[in-house]
Amino acid sequence: MSSGNTERRIEAYQAALRAEHAAVYGYGVVGGRIREGRRDEARSAYDGHRARRDELQRTVRDLGAAPAQAEAAYALPFPVPDSPAAARLAAQLEDRVAGVYADVVRATEGERRRAAADALREAAVRAVRWRGGSVAFPGLAERHEPASAAATPQT
Repeated sequence: MSSGNTERRIEAYQAALRAEHAAVYGYGVVGGRIREGRRDEARSAYDGHRARRDELQRTVRDLGAAPAQAEAAYALPFPVPDSPAAARLAAQLEDRVAGVYADVVRATEGERRRAAADALREAAVRAVRWRGGSVAFPGLAERHEPASAAATPQT
């Protein structure tokens, strides 16, 4: 395996890790604003993103790099004063996560590729549930809003 391939894999995993950090933060906001009937769904997504984040940290270390650290805070793409806005935020977070896992799928092979495809599928399914509808090609950036619309680090 060439060092260029390894660097590409590390970059893809680091991007996924940064997206998972943002998703964990974002779901903290979602959980505080979402209506009672959807709180279990938000908690499940939060737990899932925490588990994926931890898994990605191990993978990046296994590849010989230092895992990207979470930011202290993230800027949200829009105000989240209520449950409908929280559901929109959750859908955007999942879209972003699906997109970065699509990049991991392209950069990896074997079991790691299957794991990334599973993560992409899970994010796409959660996005559909939050949005109430699907998109034609989950994980393809040209089918969604730009990545800047997702939670980004607060500087």
